[in-house]
Amino acid sequence: MAASTTFNWPWQYDFPPFFTIQKNADTKAKQIEAWCTLVLEYHQHNKLLKLRVADALASPLFSNKAIERKLPKEGVMEVLESLCKKGNVQWDDKSKTSCVIYWKTIEQWADIIYSWASKTGSLNTVCTLHELTQGPHTTSEPFHGLDDWLLIKALSTLQSRGKAELIGEEGVKFFA
Repeated sequence: MAASTTFNWPWQYDFPPFFTIQKNADTKAKQIEAWCTLVLEYHQHNKLLKLRVADALASPLFSNKAIERKLPKEGVMEVLESLCKKGNVQWDDKSKTSCVIYWKTIEQWADIIYSWASKTGSLNTVCTLHELTQGPHTTSEPFHGLDDWLLIKALSTLQSRGKAELIGEEGVKFFA
């Protein structure tokens, strides 16, 4: 599902050296961090969860046609590995050809969902997964429309913390 508004690119996106991984360690660290932020914001804005490296190389995310610059594959991989270390990327395969981009980590999703349950009086009650992601009471929540597999990962995190219990594949009970 694509977002309806135009993505606002950061200033670096129009700066040609941004597309060349820098050699100076301090500059490179800041550059990789800026790329990480861009990848997460782009995926969040467009509600994208999957990234195929081969497709990404030619996508607007890593290729700015206006300035005729592309981040090389090695740079893309370095950015994705940095995001992996932070918990924002999970590789789908050992050859690292595709991955899931978590613009929020599983732990962050778990915290957001639990905060909602707490503030809405949903503790010690059962909610269906459909209610959480498709219900009328969550339309303004960031997890509204979240894919079921990602919701279940977040709820499993809450379950491991003793804050929730999954009920089959259809529901969850939140604990105080």
